[in-house]
Amino acid sequence: MLTWTCTGSGKSGLYNNYYRHRDNCNYCTPEFEKERQKKLEEKEVAIQQHFQVLDDTNRRTPHEPQQHYKLIVDSTFIAIPEPHDSEQRKAYYYAKSPTNYAIKVQIACDFRHRIVHVSECYHGSIHDITVLRESGLLEHVEESIQIIGDKGYIGEEYVVTPRKKPHGRELTQEDKDFNRDINSAKAAIENINQRLKTYAILGGVYRGPVDNFHKITKIIQVIAALCNLNLNKHPIRR
Repeated sequence: MLTWTCTGSGKSGLYNNYYRHRDNCNYCTPEFEKERQKKLEEKEVAIQQHFQVLDDTNRRTPHEPQQHYKLIVDSTFIAIPEPHDSEQRKAYYYAKSPTNYAIKVQIACDFRHRIVHVSECYHGSIHDITVLRESGLLEHVEESIQIIGDKGYIGEEYVVTPRKKPHGRELTQEDKDFNRDINSAKAAIENINQRLKTYAILGGVYRGPVDNFHKITKIIQVIAALCNLNLNKHPIRR
């Protein structure tokens, strides 16, 4: 059976206990502490940079006007327990939530599949187009910026959405091809929203105070930053 011996302390033991010893040994720890600390600092800096981008975005400065962007926007939700108050149940009602009640947030990504915008939180009953209009994202829309969204954004002139089927008629082949391109682009934000839900605090039922929207928004921003780091390592297949 494999064993180890620490040259500094003279301790020895079975190999499967070595890492526990190494992390607590005054002689072994310094050898690995610098490397571990460096990795932690690099990760912290990366998270802070992503967080700053998202935080600045949320302050209604998502783009510089001279740059050219195509953004994909969609809302996602955080399930919450059923509120006790009837007015609260009405405000938080969201049929797609497993509990029928949720907090809604808007996410936008660019065509490089990076999250570039996280809105403030809203009650689940608020319509997607209302969240978009109040988020500040449209304030920076010019000819150089194009926003793509699903049918929930139909009616907003600055958002490219799938074309609706005319009453009593079929879509033309051109319209079908157009919708296929839109749906293909939207797949990226849907994938990103699914990745956000892999974090338990977003994917499960939120157990914190549901009325503290500022705190929940900050939580989502941090998770979005972590998701961006993960997307760098494991990008969405194009």
